[in-house]
Amino acid sequence: MTTPPGLAVRALCAAADEALTEASFLTADFTEAERLFSQARDLAAGDGDRGGEGLAVTGLGMTQHGRNIARLVVGAAPSDADVAAEEELMRRALTCCQEGGDAASTARALFGMSLVFQVLRRDWDAAMPYLWQAFGLAEAVEESGDLYAASEIRRHLGFYYLYKDIRPEEAVRQLGRSLALRERLGDLRRMPSALVALGHAELAAGDPRRATEHLYRAVELARAGGLLPWRIQDAEETLAEAEAAVRAAG
Repeated sequence: MTTPPGLAVRALCAAADEALTEASFLTADFTEAERLFSQARDLAAGDGDRGGEGLAVTGLGMTQHGRNIARLVVGAAPSDADVAAEEELMRRALTCCQEGGDAASTARALFGMSLVFQVLRRDWDAAMPYLWQAFGLAEAVEESGDLYAASEIRRHLGFYYLYKDIRPEEAVRQLGRSLALRERLGDLRRMPSALVALGHAELAAGDPRRATEHLYRAVELARAGGLLPWRIQDAEETLAEAEAAVRAAG
């Protein structure tokens, strides 16, 4: 029996995405994700499947992003070459996805480009045109079944309202929606990061008690899930900040 064109590529990408999730939240070892996404990319390119190639190259870009984040959290800034490598992958992914014509894939690639500028280059002005376009396609991402990508687009839009265009209530709204999408997904590994982000927003909005509720849950899930130490520490430190704010409020 012959496998229909594109199915093998998408199966490889699904396996690679699971490997990427494990690396991002539990192991910090991105080798398997890179191997699987590379295999999917090569297969798609050989078949002339631009949409599948874009999906795989987006995954490779996100794998590189995961490695760069792993460097950032230990205080070792990624090198210029590391950042350039990520940007090159994201740009190639965007070109492939746009040529493939799939709205959800294009949104994910646009979001990947926004990460390069927001997270690594610290340039909100350059990041937002990509993020706004991704947000405009977020419904298509959700309808495609990729609830995590839809959640991430909203989470980073929430960061925009939390740290750049300071509107804490809007940050709470976007980050609450991001959390709701993760809850629908049901992957507990991905819950603490959404809860911590929402906790930060609730603190900024002047509701430390509500922040504490989210952050208690984040700490419990991060510890129970055996997440990476820096993820547990992030939840614990933000919880301590919220508890101090509750005490100060009397």
